[in-house]
Amino acid sequence: MDAAFREFAEKGYDQASTNAIVKDAGIGKGMLFYYFKNKKALYEYLMEYSLDVITREYFQRIDTTEKDFIERFKQASQIKMETYLEHPALFRFTGTFLVLHEDDLPEKLKERVEKVQKKGYSIIYDNIDYSLFRQDIDVEKAFNLIRWSIDGYQNELKQRLQGQNLATMNFDPMWEEFHEYLEVLKKTFYS
Repeated sequence: MDAAFREFAEKGYDQASTNAIVKDAGIGKGMLFYYFKNKKALYEYLMEYSLDVITREYFQRIDTTEKDFIERFKQASQIKMETYLEHPALFRFTGTFLVLHEDDLPEKLKERVEKVQKKGYSIIYDNIDYSLFRQDIDVEKAFNLIRWSIDGYQNELKQRLQGQNLATMNFDPMWEEFHEYLEVLKKTFYS
């Protein structure tokens, strides 16, 4: 599966090669087609599997009773990073199909992708205490600025982690740095 995730993430559906997948996985092509009728069936299976992992290992672990937007986003970001570190190829693959135009998705998966996206939005934005925000700012714009800041930090962190032995890394300094940035965001946007 990791070989397929990598191939589709790097080359997209049209350019991905089942020959490259089986070579990378170290299996025979017959074994691949024993389980999957064709490349499309493999791709759709990987999409379903990815959505299951996101729902189970990411969404279900976020505490939606936390009413502080930055604290909830902090928690979600930490869980997302932990899940990414466990499944980096899956997350890169997921990024490729979540940005596709809806018409490019297989019909049976359009509804599922939309449902997962709505669930993710709901987990982050529902049940937030708006009174924490300064009265003189547009809260929706503040949400976007906070989200962009955190996403940017996560992308920078992923770049720093490229090629590192993640099993032996101490992530505590990175989380401390992340929490310091969140405190700056709180001072900027909260009363």
